[in-house]
Order: sequence, then C-alpha cells, then structure tokens
Amino acid sequence: MTRRRTRRSPVAVGQGLLGLALGLPLTAAPLLAQEVDVNTDPVNVLEVAAPRVLISEVIIEGITGHPEEERLQVAAYGAMQVRPGSRVTREELQRDLNAIQATGWFSDVRINPVNGPLGVQVVVQVEPFPTLSSVELDPVSEELPEDVLEEIFSPDYGRTLNLNDLQTRMKELQGWYAEQGYSLARISGPERVSPEGVVTLKLIQGRVADVEVQFLNKEGDATDENGDPIGGKTKEWVITREISVQPGDTFNRNRLEKDIKRLYGTQLFSDVKVTLKPVPEEPGDVVIVLGIVEQSTGQLSGGLGYSQSQGVFGQVQLQDSNFFGRAWNVGLNVTYGQYGGLANLNFTDPWIKGDRHRTSFRGSLFLSQQVPQVFQSEDSGNIRTIDGYEDNGNKYAYDVGRKYQFSDNQKVPGSVNRAEKEYPNRSWFDYEGDSFALRKTGGSIAFTRPLNGGDPFKDTPWRVLAGLSLSEVRPINFAADSRVYGVSTRNFNDGRVKNKDIICVSYNCADSNLLTGVRFATTYNNFNNPRNPTSGNFFTASSEQFIGVNEDSPTFNRLRGSYTQFFPVNWLKLHKKCRPKPGEVADCPQAIGFQVKAGTIIGDLPPYEAFCMGGSNSIRGWYDCDLAVARSFGEVTLEYRFPIISVFSGELFVDAGTDFNTQKNVPGKPGLLLNKDGSGVSVGTGVIVGTPVGPLRLEVASKDFTEDWRFNLGVGWKF
Repeated sequence: MTRRRTRRSPVAVGQGLLGLALGLPLTAAPLLAQEVDVNTDPVNVLEVAAPRVLISEVIIEGITGHPEEERLQVAAYGAMQVRPGSRVTREELQRDLNAIQATGWFSDVRINPVNGPLGVQVVVQVEPFPTLSSVELDPVSEELPEDVLEEIFSPDYGRTLNLNDLQTRMKELQGWYAEQGYSLARISGPERVSPEGVVTLKLIQGRVADVEVQFLNKEGDATDENGDPIGGKTKEWVITREISVQPGDTFNRNRLEKDIKRLYGTQLFSDVKVTLKPVPEEPGDVVIVLGIVEQSTGQLSGGLGYSQSQGVFGQVQLQDSNFFGRAWNVGLNVTYGQYGGLANLNFTDPWIKGDRHRTSFRGSLFLSQQVPQVFQSEDSGNIRTIDGYEDNGNKYAYDVGRKYQFSDNQKVPGSVNRAEKEYPNRSWFDYEGDSFALRKTGGSIAFTRPLNGGDPFKDTPWRVLAGLSLSEVRPINFAADSRVYGVSTRNFNDGRVKNKDIICVSYNCADSNLLTGVRFATTYNNFNNPRNPTSGNFFTASSEQFIGVNEDSPTFNRLRGSYTQFFPVNWLKLHKKCRPKPGEVADCPQAIGFQVKAGTIIGDLPPYEAFCMGGSNSIRGWYDCDLAVARSFGEVTLEYRFPIISVFSGELFVDAGTDFNTQKNVPGKPGLLLNKDGSGVSVGTGVIVGTPVGPLRLEVASKDFTEDWRFNLGVGWKF
C-alpha cells in the first residue's frame, strides 16, 4: 500500500465525520482503449453546492510488488488533482478517477473515501494491465507481413500495457496500411486483453464487392437525353481484364491507380472516372464503378517524305486500334515513291483473350519494292543492273553496247546473242544502268509474351518472342524485269569489267528466292523512362533461322545482340529547370548512354541479307550502308544527352564499328566492289527536337576524325 500523508491537523479531526458527505465509493467500469474518454460524466454528481471535505491521505493500492510499482504509482498520483491537505468535493474525486483511468495503465480504478483519525483518507484501488507479450489482429491480415506487426509493437513487449501507447502504435499500423494503399482498412480495439498479455485488435480491411463498368459521354453523363444508359463500343472484358483488383480482394488504392494507368495505356479511352460505392449490408466493403469515356480509335493519315531507299514518297495510312471493340489493331499502310513502295496490311491483338501470360499476337501481309542500300554508295559509285550476261571463264566481260577493237581487228557484234555465237570464248553483257530494286511479297506472324509467371499484372523486364516469316524476293530493274546480275560503276571502265567483279544479286543467281524463317528473341528492359531514359539497361538477343525449301531457297542463321546502359549525370545546366529556385525540384534529364551491338550470319547468305553499317542509326560519320556490307559486325557508341531549352536537347557522341574483315565473305563482295571502308570511328554532335511523334535528330559527324563531315536526319533515338 502506498500512502501520501500530511502533517496532523486539529481541523482534520474535527471534520473527519464529514467524509460521509462524499458518499459511496467511486468506481468505473474496466475500460479498453476505444472506451477511454477523459470527459466521462461523474456518477451521481450533486446538483447542489457540494460540501468540501479535508483530505488527510491519498492511498494507492493494488500495485504493491508490481515490477513497475514506482512508475505506476507516479502515473496514478500524478493524474490526480487531489492532494493531502486539500478540500474536495465528490465531483472532483470523480474527475480524478477519470484522469487516472485516462493514463492508460489500469484496467480498473476505484476510489473509496474512508474516515480516518486525521480526516478523510482517499483510497485509490487500481488494477494494472498485464505485461504486454504480443499483439494479434482479428481477423488475421494476409496482406500484413509478420515482421511489420513485430516491428511496430515489439518496443513495448515486456512492459506493462498502456492503452495510450497502444493507441499510438495502432496509428502507426494504420499508417502502414494507408501507405500500402489499403485506404479502407481500420484498426480499432483492443477487443481483448488476455491475462497473459496478448492484445487482440479489431481489423476492418474493406473489401471489393464488385467491379462495374459504366460508359460516359464526353460531358461525364451516364445516360442520354432519353434517360437510357450510354452505350460503348469496347467489350466490357477488354476493360475489366486490365483491372487487377477483383471482387473479394482487399481494396488497395495503389493497385487501383496502376490499373487505371493500364487502362489509359491502351489508348482507347480519353478519361476514366473511379467511384467507390458503399455496400450497406457489409460495412467497409465497396463496389468499384469505372466511368469510361471512349475516344476515337479510327485514323486516316497521309504525308510526304524522303528516304534513300525510296526517294521522295507519299504515304497513306488507315488504322483502327479498337477493331470490333476487342482492342485489336488493324491497319493498312500504303507508301509510293520514286524508287519503290510498300503496301502492308497488319493485325495486332495486344492480349489474346483468356491468356494469363498476356501473350500478344501480330500478323502482317506485305508487298514492297525498295532499293537496297547494300548495292549503293554515296562515295564510290553503285552496283547497276546488266542483262544477258554469260560467264565463259575468261578474264573480262564486255558491254555489247560499245564497239571494241580486238587483236584480230574484229569488232564486237551489237547483241549478246550474236556476240556469244561469234565469240563463244568471251563473256558479254548488256549494261542497263538501273539501280537494283528488291520486290518482296510475303507475310509474318509473331507471338510475344512477358515472363510474368502467369500473372498478367506482374511488372517484369523480360519478354520473349517467337515468330514465322515467309517471303519471295525478286531482284528487278525499274521496269520490273528480273535482273540477277550487276556491275559496279566504280570498276566499269571502257565498257568492260572483270568477270569476278560481276555480282550475282540473288542467291544461286535465281530470278527469285524463297525465304522461310523462324525467329526467337528475348529482351530485358528496366529503363526508368521508356522515351528518354537516364538510368537502367536494355538487353536483346535474337536468332533467326532461314530454312531452304528448294534449290533457290537459302539456309542460314542470323544471330544478333545488343546491350545498352544509361548513367545519370548532372554536368551542363543550360536549361532553366536545371537551376531550380529554392523550394523547386530540378527537372534536368541528362545521362551518359553506352551501347554495344554485334551480329553474325552463318550459312548461305544472299548479298541483300548482309549487315549494313553506317548511317543515322549506326556509325554516323558514314551515310547509310557506306561503311560496310558484312557477314559479321560490331558497333560501340558513347553518347551524352542534355536538355538545352524548351523542346530542344543536345547530344555529343562517339561511334565506332568494324566488320571483322568479313566483307570478303559476302557472296559477290558488294562492299569491296564499292570500296567500303569496313571499319571506322566517328565523333559528332546534334540537336534533338521533341515532337508529338517522337524525337527528331539533326546530327553532324566526322569520318575517322577527318574534315569529312556527314549530316544526318534521324527519327527517334539511336538507342
């Protein structure tokens, strides 16, 4: 028993009997945390002016021998206003009782006024909570890791339970749920405190009862002027499959926000409004209502452009990205230019219905005609078409379009047929001088799948691809006549050329080749920004196997791979957002980018399938395909990107590449015939302009550190 005493007073003796004015002992029901209220009205408070009684002692009982006796004694006595020697009323004692209980240390508090020899003794009978041993949730939360509960409450384990401290810890737990997105979760209690110190807290998690789709017009209305619901083109399952939060799941705002971003990412909707509708029968449960505003998905566009393979060209594109309301993308692209054209019908299903792996499918049919850059050179002439060529094994072949004097003083006949008849031991050809064009007709299919383990909502950097392709390739002149032989204008002197310098453009010197291929590829991408990364890396590797199905169908394998890495830097601060004012956050994306890529071809290689080196997406000190036409290649690029002003950014770069001396291993040796360097280094700079269709690059680069500069125009980043 703990006593707080005053010195003996004659007045106290005289007024001891007045302790009866305080009435019966004051009690309070045992309180749990949710019941603690310091404003509890006193019991049986006198409505008239209550008599005041002198207090001689304050005695605290119930904690003798308790491990934290002193701490509890100080807490109880410190909560009281009544002191020995003070005159109090019953109402004041009731307030002290409430104050003691509000300390949170005691499950039961009673105050019993007792007449003593020196006045009224106030006996405070308390019952401390047990020592806290553990905290449990009811029901058990599957979303809450055990270590989180332990981390929050374990600092109080082994100490007397205090409801106020417990409430503070409960707020921390509530904060964890809110931080994790469980914004409807509520922690209350404790419901129970066992004698062993096990505290049970009540958990209301808030579950998703259902997910509903509601189509809205542009004004946000769900009904039309007649009161009928707004109809939508998109199938409801196309919308709901993007929602990871399903009926029965614990509501999570973070997950729902990601789901909404995925819906916007389909580019089918201009707005998505989310409403949470309570379920009256189940407090805490909600129905998620998705208000969908569709946007136009049909597109007709056209334009003019220029490329080395097509010259000046016009383009028309017809596309619908929500065909039949199934998110199918169907498009027809027609391009026609000076040197060729393209007609491409493509179909894409971004997510095959019912597939948990989120597999996509793409198919295309195409007809193209292009001038292949492997037979072109900005510096050293080109390979042009010839007709009627016959190799008779001698050193030179002669153009019948010219007159030549031989040692026997005989002149060349005017046609190839006549020349072959009159001079069967010589080789003849008819020089046409057209650029080669390749006409390709065929199609392809491909399946792409993220490696998500069957969880369509799992973010994974890995993807795999498997595909088939079939195409017929015909080398032709501009009159669309088959032409399989060509000659380098660089080595064509006085109407004659060495037989070994006449190139067979197609495989097996056939009028056409059938290419049947199977492709496998994998990619890894963890860029921090898909459009303008400043950190992260990208890796890709592929193998494309072409299978010969007849004598004019080559068998070969194309292996390619690349690795890209970005490192954030903060060097140049030209843009004003790189110099933020106090309180502002810098917005200055700049980085050092590094890329290495390589490839090789094994087997029967048609010349037009060789690797091209040089150009805006290769070694930028050379024009397209002017560095090498190779069987194997390797390239390295180091690039610094930085913002300048508004939509303009800058770049400094170094490119290097080599053909590993494999130009000689390409049938016909087009690279050697056109005197392409094979290896080289370029340094340069450029300006990048941000446009709605992506970055536009204006670049200038040197050729092997010389004063020979090349200007490039590129669309999109080099890597």
